[in-house]
Amino acid sequence: MRFFSKFALSLLSALLPLMAEANFSPEQQLKTAVDQLRAGHNNEAFQQLEKLVKQEPNFRLAQLIYGELLAVRSGARSKLAGQGDAQLKDLLEEAQLRLSPPVKLAGSLPSLLLQVAKAQKYLVVVDLSSARLYLLENLGNELKVLREHYAAMGRNGAGKISKGDLRTPIGIYTVTGFLNDQGLPEMYGAGAFPLSYPNRWDQKLGRSGSGIWLHGVPRDTYSRAPRSSEGCVTMANDDLVALKPYLQAGQTPVILADKLDWQEPSKLATQREPLLKLVEAWRARWSARDTEAYLGYYAANFSTDGMDRNAFAAHKRRVNAAKKRIDVKLRDLELFRYPGEENLVMAQFVQDYNSDNYAVSSRKQQYWKLQADGSWKIVLEESR
Repeated sequence: MRFFSKFALSLLSALLPLMAEANFSPEQQLKTAVDQLRAGHNNEAFQQLEKLVKQEPNFRLAQLIYGELLAVRSGARSKLAGQGDAQLKDLLEEAQLRLSPPVKLAGSLPSLLLQVAKAQKYLVVVDLSSARLYLLENLGNELKVLREHYAAMGRNGAGKISKGDLRTPIGIYTVTGFLNDQGLPEMYGAGAFPLSYPNRWDQKLGRSGSGIWLHGVPRDTYSRAPRSSEGCVTMANDDLVALKPYLQAGQTPVILADKLDWQEPSKLATQREPLLKLVEAWRARWSARDTEAYLGYYAANFSTDGMDRNAFAAHKRRVNAAKKRIDVKLRDLELFRYPGEENLVMAQFVQDYNSDNYAVSSRKQQYWKLQADGSWKIVLEESR
């Protein structure tokens, strides 16, 4: 007996993104039901959906679809007919985002990731407009998507500017720790990973606010609406817990992008080579004590540690003139296109500095901006 409408079948058939997860997740259970429908096993599919909503009674989207199928089967009026309800609109938006993940070819990578250091084992990239979170694993010679799942953002969207604007930042951050659920209000669910917002770039642009986290959801729901937080990225508690083995405080990057572009690794390799040569040329001029050529890599609007370019140049001329020898080496170099900014690349690396009277190793971030004349210049630099 065929009791499913064309609408219900089309909604279910597109329901879930392809996800490589070790466990049999609620999304995969829904996919199983869809596969059964496609094979003509309608009763088995219905039983699978019934089992799912009993197992995850707080999975509101699954309940909506199951209820729609029940309505179609019994001849009752569709719940989707009155789409004016705010909660229903949120669920429909969630369905659209879950059913339409960004198109990416097998083996392709986010174009933001020009180079990731071998020492960086994992990183997180979030496509905010598509409500998708990706955990990538670094295998040394290649990056691969290890996990991906639905993740919601701030109720006013992406692009945080000021405290209280209820927007999720766009930028490159680092996990600073993990907050256990026992010490948090119920709204955070299974816990939270605080992020390093605002970073130095945010501060340069005058962005304010704090308390931007990756966190779970209250236990009376499975997931939140696509735009529902005060600026944090939220996800199902099981998905949050699954990230714990991979995210390391002070090390794991979390890149929040408004929209991701996926490209072939070979194309990214071509794009990063000129930038690698640029960073190497900067290093070489410093090591050669060619101070004026070295300073030529810094933009007119450059700033660092409370110094503008003029103050920085005077400082470097004075320090370098007093040196007989300078040797600068870089390791663990990474290059990221900065999300939300046109022609801005963040380089970060470990810098080993040795001179005749001083030696130090530090982590450095540089923000390189394409200038009007076609050259790349450093507009911001930070050592820590």
